[in-house]
Amino acid sequence: MLGIGSLIGGAVGAAGSIFGGIKASQAMKKVKKNLNAQREANQNWFDRRYNEDATQRADAQRILTMTAENIKNRNRQAAGMAAVGGATEESLAATKAANSQALAEAASQIATAGEARKDNIENTYLQRDASIQDSLNNLEMNKANAITQAAQGFAQSMGTLGSAFDPTSLIKSSTGNGKG
Repeated sequence: MLGIGSLIGGAVGAAGSIFGGIKASQAMKKVKKNLNAQREANQNWFDRRYNEDATQRADAQRILTMTAENIKNRNRQAAGMAAVGGATEESLAATKAANSQALAEAASQIATAGEARKDNIENTYLQRDASIQDSLNNLEMNKANAITQAAQGFAQSMGTLGSAFDPTSLIKSSTGNGKG
């Protein structure tokens, strides 16, 4: 009787190890698929955001529009004062040059802010990518551990099955004293 119980226990243990290994593998495949989808989404976000033209963003356009409008107003005022007060063409040209310089400085500030923004986007992307890569590495280690555990469980079950067919264990169980 001991041999049949060992046989059944070993078979159930082997089946459980195989079933557990299959289920663990399926779960890990799903996790890996999700992590790869996250990685692709992160890459798409990076490509879209990093390659944006800083001057075409709404905030930059607002700054450029306001600066251009202020310049037009100052140029009109300078032209009006020149007509009324008799200012020279040189002073009018100097005012226009100063206004152009203000527009150039605004564009330069936008470009500088755009570069800082790109650096921030790149750092965020790299942090996210490293986190996803760590998760993928952990997944592979967990997969290896699950395979090892399933193999050990299977080996133990096979050992139990093997002892069910051991003639000395049958003799020991029939005599009760183990000295057959």
